[in-house]
Amino acid sequence: MERTTCVVVGGGPAGMVLGLLLARAGVEVTVLEKHGDFLRDFRGDTVHPTTLQLLDDLGLADRFARIPQSRISKIQLPLGPDGELFTMGDFSLLPIKHNYVAMVPQWDLLDMLADEGKSEPGFTLRMNTEATELIREGGRVRGVRYRTDSGQTGELRATITVACDGRKSFVRDMPELGLRDFPTPMDVRWFRVPRQEGDPEGLVGMLRKRAFQVLIDRRDYFQVASIIHKGSDAEGRSRPIEDFNAQLKREIPWLGDRELVRSWDDVKLLHVTLDRLRKWHVPGLLCIGDAAHAMSPVGGIGINLAVQDAVAAARHLATPLREGRLRREHVAAVQRRRWLTTVLIQGFQRMIHENVVGPALRGEIDLGDSARLPLPVRAVSRLPFLRRFPPYLLAYGAIREKPPKEALRDQ
Repeated sequence: MERTTCVVVGGGPAGMVLGLLLARAGVEVTVLEKHGDFLRDFRGDTVHPTTLQLLDDLGLADRFARIPQSRISKIQLPLGPDGELFTMGDFSLLPIKHNYVAMVPQWDLLDMLADEGKSEPGFTLRMNTEATELIREGGRVRGVRYRTDSGQTGELRATITVACDGRKSFVRDMPELGLRDFPTPMDVRWFRVPRQEGDPEGLVGMLRKRAFQVLIDRRDYFQVASIIHKGSDAEGRSRPIEDFNAQLKREIPWLGDRELVRSWDDVKLLHVTLDRLRKWHVPGLLCIGDAAHAMSPVGGIGINLAVQDAVAAARHLATPLREGRLRREHVAAVQRRRWLTTVLIQGFQRMIHENVVGPALRGEIDLGDSARLPLPVRAVSRLPFLRRFPPYLLAYGAIREKPPKEALRDQ
């Protein structure tokens, strides 16, 4: 039987940030990650201003700056029959230091956080180790049972278990947590297409009748999110990839004659879900990030929200964990702090689903037809000062969380 003070299940952005903050604050923490590395393609790669400021606060800004990255400052949509690009949002208008979104391969960010954690004596990262079951005794969670990729099993007991292992977390099946699911009209295909000199920059939306694409500028290529009707992916994959490429060029004419997607194997599918737990905690257990609230990819803010969950959790839990006086009220405070932000962001995403995504997929919206533009687009196009609001929402979520003082480093 092994023991730690806090066991973090899942080595994604929320888990790694929480583990590092707690370790720096003097708490013994063990992070369990079921994979042997962080190399997964088309994971969320957006690092928002609040996370960039957190890296500054932690003294990691210089290390992060050395990671190859691109920056997004503008959100653009092609409006009118000529498809002229119109700026819907401009991060440079925000009066903050990091007035952009950094696009960084998630594995590079996680590798940096893992390497920084190694310098903390209380931090342990165990790769190839999957938490399989909660240890429940005396009416509370006492840790987890785990299995390694070599088949070894064991128990890791802890004062608190924090589930950061995403929307497929096994703890979400606990009936006392009460999962609430919201319908979504879409799934998303992720793939890459080459970028050429003169192509649009930043974040570009392409919305034509029954066709909805989002292109993210990654310097040498575009990371493309193709929005499709929920459940329609299999039917599309029954056709040749050449048909897919031909349709893509019709929907995005400026792609021209360049070679696009070579195989359906290069097109990954994200089954979009939008849900949240009514209760994020039971005695000895806390859920944060996607384990507590699965977000739609609308706005690309899921990672930022999860990281801010981790910062709030570290601030509320670090001192009572270090001093051995953790009580349920400390854990409950994390949900109270993050609940309103989660509800507001999910409400915004549901509004976009109902008023933009759904109508677009049904052919009711066409940015090439000025008479059929959605109300938010018409408002921003006519009132330029509104261009601050989309970047503000994407930058902050709703509020910025501050890490525990013990975790900070002198700049």
